[in-house]
Amino acid sequence: MDTQEALKSAETLLTDYPSTRPEENRLDVTLAPENLSAVVSNLVAARWGYLIAITGLDQVALGQLEILYHFGAGAAVLTLRIPLPRIPIPSVESICPIIPYANVYERELGEMFGVEFRNSPNTDRLFLPDDWCSDVYPLRKDAVLNEE
Repeated sequence: MDTQEALKSAETLLTDYPSTRPEENRLDVTLAPENLSAVVSNLVAARWGYLIAITGLDQVALGQLEILYHFGAGAAVLTLRIPLPRIPIPSVESICPIIPYANVYERELGEMFGVEFRNSPNTDRLFLPDDWCSDVYPLRKDAVLNEE
């Protein structure tokens, strides 16, 4: 399947959700957090690509974080965009029951952005020391990392 066929296939699978094509080989789809597990399950069932990464965006001006689930099929990239409020603790269901290796990405986002992944099989830290302050998230734009 070529890139455009893969993206058309993804659009067909995700027809119920708003989407954009920011680049020729990309499809971005915005989902409510409660739809994430069903959409990921449908992608896996349809054998549409594989999970490349999960990343975060801190949009302070909008008062939200955005979790980005990046899937790839050849040169085609599908990004599921999940907007979450920054306060209280941003929370979304873990996709580990569907894609077990997602746990590493979820742990990183939990540690660096303060996102809670409900029903995650492992929430241990990956990068920060054990004595790191529990309410300081280094990749948030308002994080105070060094007081002088």
